[in-house]
Amino acid sequence: MLALLALIAVTAVWGYTFVPMKDAVALYPLFAFLAVRFLIAAVVLAAPAAPRLRSLGRRGWVAGVALGLLLALGYALQTAGLQRTTVSSAGFITGLYVVFTPLLGLLLFRSRVGAAVWLGVALAVAGLGLLSGVGAGDPAGDLLVLAGSAAYSLQIALMERYAPRYDPVAFTQAEMVAAFAGFAVVAVALGQVEVPRGWTVWWALLVTGIFASALGFLVQTWAQRRISASRTAIAFAMEPVFAGIFGFWLAGDRLGAIGWAGCALIMAGILVAEPEAGRTLRRLLG
Repeated sequence: MLALLALIAVTAVWGYTFVPMKDAVALYPLFAFLAVRFLIAAVVLAAPAAPRLRSLGRRGWVAGVALGLLLALGYALQTAGLQRTTVSSAGFITGLYVVFTPLLGLLLFRSRVGAAVWLGVALAVAGLGLLSGVGAGDPAGDLLVLAGSAAYSLQIALMERYAPRYDPVAFTQAEMVAAFAGFAVVAVALGQVEVPRGWTVWWALLVTGIFASALGFLVQTWAQRRISASRTAIAFAMEPVFAGIFGFWLAGDRLGAIGWAGCALIMAGILVAEPEAGRTLRRLLG
């Protein structure tokens, strides 16, 4: 239960960060922002990770770098989509990894997928259809966020295999370094090299670099030593809820009846796909 609670706390941070990220990337180049974000994360973890990195070995480094690049791909797609769509839409679409994760488990590891998961997928796709008709967002932006959600799902599925094998601090640091390196290469290639300026940009960088990245992914690695990918995805189902709340409260998102109906169908898909999510969340919230 402690691991599940820790993951839900992380989703609250992730849900909040949709708001400052959207404001920051309107002022500062996308790939420069992401490079600095993961540089901050790597610096935060540098001291505790340094004496542990040798324990990874070659295979641990390869796995950590691969998952870090998956995270980088997910964040690049999600943040690019966030520039075009609303905070609430991006948050709810990102939450589809709770449905994608068991499907990837079936494809990669032949994990059993029941009828409830397929019903959840159908409900979530219907919700996406409603969200795509909301004028506040952009269909292209929603598709980018959806692709990012698929990348996150693959990272969650693979983390179940690797987290128990390696030191969580060292493995998370390998992910952060790989993500930073990937974004730095792209930023340099695109000429997006400039010093961050202004409180809006720096606040977004600090909150995403320290709390959403360094601490958030360290908690994920630690938790997935104790719980499965499917249960991790259940906890992450709270991210779109928090994104919707913060989008309404801080960003002035007004999706209207159709948009909120789409969000409700996505959440229904999540809860149908993983019935334990409903029971767990009811225990935790009420």
